[in-house]
Amino acid sequence: MRRKCMLWGLVSLCFVTAFAQKPDTLRNSRMQQIVVTGTGTHSQQQNAIVPVQVITADDLRKAHVTNMEEALTMLTPSVSFKTNGMGTTLSLNGLSEDYVLILENGHRLTGDDRYTRINMANVKRIEVLSGASSALYGSEAIGGVINIITDDTSRMVKREHVSVTNQTQRSSKGRFHESLAASVQKGAFQSSTQYQRQQAGGWQVNRQEEVLGVLKPTGRLMSQGWHSDQLNQRFGWDFRGGLSVYVRGSWQQNATERPQQAKYYKGKVSRTGDTVFTETPAYLCDLRRQNWLYGTGATWRVNARTYLAADFYADNLDSRRDSFDTFRPGGTQLTKRQHYYNGTLKGIFRLGARNKLSAGAEYILETYRSYNFSFRNMYTLSLFAQDEMKLLRDLQAVLGIRYIQNERFGAYATPTAGLMYSPGPVRLRAGYSTGYRTPTLLQMYYENDETKTVTIGNLDLQPEKSNFYQVGAEYNSHWFSGGITLYCNDLRDMISYRTLTNQEVSALLLDEQYPTATKYQQRDNINKATVKGFHLSAELYLPNNLRLGGAYTLNDTRATTRTLDAKSQQYASRHEPVDCSVKHSGTAHASWGRQWKAYRLDASLQCRMQGRRWSTSYGWAPRYTQLDLNTTHTWTLSEVDLQPGIGIQNLLNKRDTRPWNSNFSTLHPGRCLFVSMVVKFNK
Repeated sequence: MRRKCMLWGLVSLCFVTAFAQKPDTLRNSRMQQIVVTGTGTHSQQQNAIVPVQVITADDLRKAHVTNMEEALTMLTPSVSFKTNGMGTTLSLNGLSEDYVLILENGHRLTGDDRYTRINMANVKRIEVLSGASSALYGSEAIGGVINIITDDTSRMVKREHVSVTNQTQRSSKGRFHESLAASVQKGAFQSSTQYQRQQAGGWQVNRQEEVLGVLKPTGRLMSQGWHSDQLNQRFGWDFRGGLSVYVRGSWQQNATERPQQAKYYKGKVSRTGDTVFTETPAYLCDLRRQNWLYGTGATWRVNARTYLAADFYADNLDSRRDSFDTFRPGGTQLTKRQHYYNGTLKGIFRLGARNKLSAGAEYILETYRSYNFSFRNMYTLSLFAQDEMKLLRDLQAVLGIRYIQNERFGAYATPTAGLMYSPGPVRLRAGYSTGYRTPTLLQMYYENDETKTVTIGNLDLQPEKSNFYQVGAEYNSHWFSGGITLYCNDLRDMISYRTLTNQEVSALLLDEQYPTATKYQQRDNINKATVKGFHLSAELYLPNNLRLGGAYTLNDTRATTRTLDAKSQQYASRHEPVDCSVKHSGTAHASWGRQWKAYRLDASLQCRMQGRRWSTSYGWAPRYTQLDLNTTHTWTLSEVDLQPGIGIQNLLNKRDTRPWNSNFSTLHPGRCLFVSMVVKFNK
């Protein structure tokens, strides 16, 4: 009781103090916020024809987030995460990460560590585009796009500039984040170097597991320990005549840290009907992953009306299993090796005062190698064009189309159209767009026979497609911003696992090849889904530097899939929510800041409220709420900024303490204190 009183006393102190200060009033900085993801060209957020949610660097700083999962969980209700022993899965507006593109400065990130590869200390803003956007971004942009915009040294104001920033944060359960960034500008040359270290220890919220209806002790962790190291380097040159050139590269290593001595119980019913439990090693291997990326590009601002850009980059993943027991003794085994090559040419042309045309071409080459199938590759060539038009003084429109030619699946066109009417501070928007996703090499070729379930490849898969519709209204003033967007995403030909009939199993000789298997399946285009919902947000900028805001997202999802009845060997349709979808989710925040000469105090409360989450395999996960209290203290000296921080995560100590392998709503270990320090040197 005493501890709770102290916690709430600290919360009250941070915000009640605000009203003892002079009545300085914040202004709505989002009115001038620049976005690029909605149309692929720069525009102010309030004037963007396609609505985009924005998380600013100030939002990230006040929330003290150290990774993408924390940032998206606490700062936007449209995104949710599910974490279990198989890893972390993102969901945007009811659709899984398979249908969501994650970009860094407009470049697609691939591989298993997309979330941990982002250095949050270098993020300028995060733009979240909901809905299909394949006309702009090609395959996979069915559910939406998350674009992380990082600081660009080429935008430094000073011609001679040196900046060094170190950020450290530590919390319970061995969670640690260290980021070091150094940027230099000398004349036309810029250099940006970043190093990032992240790690966390493993933890359990319940040391039991249900085995054949009986709770037994388990050493398997709810959240496995891990660590990663990452190094990024970028060089840039600005030449006369508006020409800029850059080269960049990055390397990351990520490894799990499973307890080698952990045990759990397997259960088996004997012939006499007795249940026999056997203690078994919980883990047989660690997972090791390496990502390395390299790229180059150039931009040429020919004149005030013409802008040209060329980019090439390669994103590579190498994933291995590192055995430490009798499972494949002798070292490591390749899990998969994945390469993604992208080359893009793009031009932006102002055709008079009313038209801005974007056009270009993109070439993608993907390669994949796994432990159970040999090298495979596939290329895609795309041509795209988009026209942003000013029809009347307050009426704007955008029309776009992408023509996709895939090596294995032929040609397809994905159009988009949007309209915005903006009388005064009001913005009324409507849009239609299409989504398209080619089957991956993994879906076509991957086979698995290591369990009782045998999975075979399918070369007859078809691309997945969608139609997306949205309408919305928004109001912006210097003291208030708010809006609502209604949307519907209709997906068809979705790929999922289809259980093979006995006749198919016999025809393919699978029962002879895998006689001990109990289930045979392959991926097929058997699903369709509809997501209907709306996103509501509001922000207040009040006197005394007090800011209040919140957002709410409702997703009403319905999935239809084909299931096989084992006895009749007939398929029937099954209806349920989309896997990993959350119907109700919301975020709320309150922040206050005050300057005293060289010292500044910022305090904020961040709240995440999430309803039940559906899992096709495990059923419903319960609702949960997380409340974080953050304070930041800034001392500005002549050439150095010192910025210590202290706060409490999960203030209400909300945990999901059900047995291992449940559909957990959250894996947070509970209430914990964190401390951080940022040191920034500028010269």
